[in-house]
Amino acid sequence: MTSGFEGFRPQALDFLVELGLNNDRAWFTPRKARYEELLKDPLQRFCLALGEEFAARGIPMRADERSPFRIYRDVRFTKDKAPYKTNLGASFPWTGEGGGVGGYLHLAPGESFTGGGMYHPSPARLAAWRHAVVSDRDGVHAAIDDPAFVAAYGALEADAKLKRAPTGFDPVDPDIELLRLKDVVFGHPLSDTDVLARDLPERVAADLAASLPVMRYLAALPGLEEGSPAWLR
Repeated sequence: MTSGFEGFRPQALDFLVELGLNNDRAWFTPRKARYEELLKDPLQRFCLALGEEFAARGIPMRADERSPFRIYRDVRFTKDKAPYKTNLGASFPWTGEGGGVGGYLHLAPGESFTGGGMYHPSPARLAAWRHAVVSDRDGVHAAIDDPAFVAAYGALEADAKLKRAPTGFDPVDPDIELLRLKDVVFGHPLSDTDVLARDLPERVAADLAASLPVMRYLAALPGLEEGSPAWLR
């Protein structure tokens, strides 16, 4: 089965900008067909094309019609009642040995990226990561210092981290920054030009292929039965 992906049109990004300025049902409802034409349908075709790339490259992740996230926000437990997301998102769960990790695509004007890792892990999985940092430093660094991973992502992201060393760990540990992480994730920015390119599936597949050393290491950590990343549910 071929995807028929021909790229996103420039108007797709324009639509997201307009949605950010008019985030209400009165504006969106008469434009829903336009949203489906410019964003929803191309994203589904992109995910099918990405699945074909995964298969061709031997990347153990799943990308298909189930991958895209809905445009509708869950507003039940937030003060922000804006009904729609102003970005597109899709997740690509790990299908190899182990689990609890995966890839992600975020599309928003000027803020697009691809990435992945272990997002919002359970306490058991996060504890397993921290234990690995101090008991298997060579293994951890072989993964995160892999040349292909470094070229694509630089390093693990450190936006979500503890202010201090986690309880029971040395505050002057040489890998204290890795120990302070709350999400073990990474990301690679995509320009608007990248997003609109017809070869976007190939570009994203290449980025995620570069993440495989880290993905495999994280997927093998114990504690998977305790939970899985929120973006993969």
